[in-house]
Amino acid sequence: MNPLIHSLHPYPFQKLADLLASVTPNADLPLIKLTIGEPQHDAPSIVLETLKNALDGVSKYPLTKGESSLREAISDWAVKRFNLKSLSAETQILPVTGTREALFAITQALVGEKSNPLVVSPNPFYQIYEGAGILAGAELHYLPCDANNQYKIDYQAVPEEVWKRCEMLFVCSPNNPAGSVTTLDEYRFLLEKAKQYDFAIIADECYSEIYFEEKPLGLLDACVQLGNDDYDHCLIFQSLSKRSNLPGLRSGFVAGDAKLLTPFLQYRTYHGCAMPLHHQLASITAWNDEEHVANNREIYGRKFDQVLEILSPVMTVEKPEAGFYLWPKLPMNDEEFCIKLYQEESVLVLPGSYLGREVNDHNPGQNHVRMALVAEESECVEAAQRIARFMKKHQNL
Repeated sequence: MNPLIHSLHPYPFQKLADLLASVTPNADLPLIKLTIGEPQHDAPSIVLETLKNALDGVSKYPLTKGESSLREAISDWAVKRFNLKSLSAETQILPVTGTREALFAITQALVGEKSNPLVVSPNPFYQIYEGAGILAGAELHYLPCDANNQYKIDYQAVPEEVWKRCEMLFVCSPNNPAGSVTTLDEYRFLLEKAKQYDFAIIADECYSEIYFEEKPLGLLDACVQLGNDDYDHCLIFQSLSKRSNLPGLRSGFVAGDAKLLTPFLQYRTYHGCAMPLHHQLASITAWNDEEHVANNREIYGRKFDQVLEILSPVMTVEKPEAGFYLWPKLPMNDEEFCIKLYQEESVLVLPGSYLGREVNDHNPGQNHVRMALVAEESECVEAAQRIARFMKKHQNL
């Protein structure tokens, strides 16, 4: 057994299950879960139709590199969405079976050349970043993303020694859980450091298509604006899970620096993570259609407006720039909040401290909870009403 496996932390949802193992929810109310970021909106019918008609693809081994038609569809979408001059379907794109496995795999493929390497991650963070870094034999360095800095990372405050040891920097933009977006100036600084110290910027952009006003800036878009037309040191990870309500399709892509993708393709060939052919064909349909994406944004926009109208008077919470999470700051311990809310109102939320790590005696997720507004509109509104009732009842918390 790889001894590094014993260094992995329990996954947040396992910790939540353990926390509530002996707790009984209010039996008079149906349970509403706002915990897992699993889209519950209807999948686009045109994609399901393509999938149904492509099932004869199960008789063929899929290519690890994916069909050229899929890579071309992805290129067309990305060039249009991020205002790119070009994105080679041949050398700068790899389809992946969901960004979760790809974020883990890229870490195994790219980490290890420097002695005593660092993987740098936001804090709080998507837990795959940490687990991937641990199993790659790297040390994790966490950058706080908390209320003291409007839930943004102060990259300028990172010591030079960290950049020197860095082999991979995870950027989550739009951020999970806070919903903040990395700016062009921030990317300018990061690109300068990546070039100076030779590390990869890994941008997890799976929430980029759920926004409310301006389209979030993408890393490749930033590269073009800053004169890095070959996307040196940069990879983006995109997914159909959130954009198209297709989490079970396990379909996404990695794009950017061809010098990074060439060895990654070889790694994936041995790893055996080729996307099934029928999933590839369904993905082409999804990437080629924007109508269902716009409809999806409208649904999220209505939900956020209604939920925030209910919650804003009773708790410290703001509309995110993008994504489908609320990240309210609480007047009490986040675990205690989750237990009491579950007991009294039968609403399940995730303690923010489970998504972060304590550094210098401070966990940036402490006294926050993550609420995923992925359920149907009426259910999200009902959950908000229960949470508001709970807050009014416990005004002296």
